[in-house]
Amino acid sequence: MAWMEQLQAADGGQAFVMALVAYVLGCFTTGYYLVRAVKGQDIREMDSGSVGARNVGRLLGKGGFFLTVVGDFGKGVLAVWAARHFTGSDLLAGIAMLSVVAGHIWPAQLRFRGGKGVATSLGALLVLDHQLLIVYMALFAVGFALSRKTVLPGLVAYAGLPLVGYFLQADGLETSIVCLMSLMILFAHRRNIVEEIPALAARRRVAAKPERPKL
Repeated sequence: MAWMEQLQAADGGQAFVMALVAYVLGCFTTGYYLVRAVKGQDIREMDSGSVGARNVGRLLGKGGFFLTVVGDFGKGVLAVWAARHFTGSDLLAGIAMLSVVAGHIWPAQLRFRGGKGVATSLGALLVLDHQLLIVYMALFAVGFALSRKTVLPGLVAYAGLPLVGYFLQADGLETSIVCLMSLMILFAHRRNIVEEIPALAARRRVAAKPERPKL
C-alpha cells in the first residue's frame, strides 16, 4: 500500500500509541545511564556535555563508546521494526522513527536535555528504508573526503537526504517524514553548525594562502 493510501487509512489511536511507545524508548539515552551507572555522574555536566558516544568514550574509553553507539542505534532499529511488525504500516514506522529520535533529543525525564540523535536516526533509517541509509553514507563519504571532518559532512548529508531520497522513491509523504527527521538532527546540532562552518572556512583560507619564500 502506498504511503498516501496508508495516511488515508491510518488509525489515529494506533498512531498515537506507536508514537508514544517509540518516544519513551527514545528517552532511554544510553550514554547518560551508562555513565550514571559506572561513575555516578551526569555526563551532561562533563566535558562537552553531550550524552553521545564521543563524549562517553572520553570518559569510559572505547568500551563506553561502543556500548553507547550500539544502544542508541539499537533503539532506533527496535522502534521502527516494532511499528512495522505489529502494524504492517510504513507510515506508522515513519512516525515511530520521528518519535524515537525526538525522545532521544528531548527526553522528558531528563528535562528535555538529551542527545543529538545521529546513531538513533541511522538505526531507524536502516529498518525504514535501507536505501536511504546507503544514500546518507555515500553523501557523508564524499563530504569527509573533501573536508577530512566528520561532524559537518554528516550534517550536510542529513540536509541532502530528503532531496536525494525523493528522487529515489518519488514518495512525497516518506520524503516529508525524512525531512522532519533531518530537521530535528540539524536543530540538535545548531551549535556545531555555528562553530564548524567558520572553522572550515578559516582552514580553507590558511590552506590557500601562499607561503612566503624563506630568505
